[in-house]
Amino acid sequence: MNTIRIAITDDDGLIVKLLESFLGMQPGFEVIFTAESGDDLISYLESAAILPDVLLLDLKMKGMDGIEVTKHLKANFPEIRIVIVSSHYQRSFMNFMLKTGASAFLPKGVSPTLLSEIIPTVHQKGIFFMEDQMEAIREQVTSKTAQKSIFDNGTELSKREIDVLRLISQQKTAKEIGDTLFITARTVEGHKNNLFVKTGAKNIAGLVIYAIQNNIISVDELPMI
Repeated sequence: MNTIRIAITDDDGLIVKLLESFLGMQPGFEVIFTAESGDDLISYLESAAILPDVLLLDLKMKGMDGIEVTKHLKANFPEIRIVIVSSHYQRSFMNFMLKTGASAFLPKGVSPTLLSEIIPTVHQKGIFFMEDQMEAIREQVTSKTAQKSIFDNGTELSKREIDVLRLISQQKTAKEIGDTLFITARTVEGHKNNLFVKTGAKNIAGLVIYAIQNNIISVDELPMI
C-alpha cells in the first residue's frame, strides 16, 4: 500500500504534537507538515514540492479558520482530502460538508485508533460518515421536509451515470467501478465529472446525498468502516 501523506493544522499545539506522534508511528502514514494556523498552512502549500493526500483540520482557529481554509483548498488544491476534526462537532454536519467540500467531519473526541482507520477510507473513497451522521441522514431523508432534493438542476441522469453514482455511493474506487461496469477508470472519472455538473454537487458527499434523496441508493446500503 502506498504511504498516505498527512498534514495537520490546529491552533492547539499539544493536539498537533500528539496527532503527529501517533500517526507518524502508524504503518502507511507519513506526517509531512504541521501548522497551528490556516495562514501557515496556505503559505506552505503554495510553495510545497509535495502536497499532502489528507489534511486534518481544526474548524475554529484564530485568523484564517477551517471554513476559509477548506474553501481555499477546494478552489486551489482540490486533490487534497480534508478531514475536519473539531470540538464544535454537531450532527447537522451535512450542510457543512456539502457547502465546503470536506470529506469527513469528526469530533475531537474521536479515538486515535478510529482516526487511523478513517484516514485511509477518506484517501481511497473520498468520504466518511460517522454512525450518528448516518442516522441524521436517515432522519432528513424520511422527514416530510426532505421530500424535495437539495439538488434540483432539472437534468436527468443516464442509466450509466446512475450505475456509476450507485457504486460511488457504496464508496467504490474508480478502478473498482470500472472493473464492475467493464469500463476504464478514466471513463469512470468522466462520468463522475458529468454527475457533478448534472447534480450540482460539489463533492462525493453531495453525490451520496443526491443518490439517497433520489432513491438511487438507500441509507442502509451505505458502507461503514
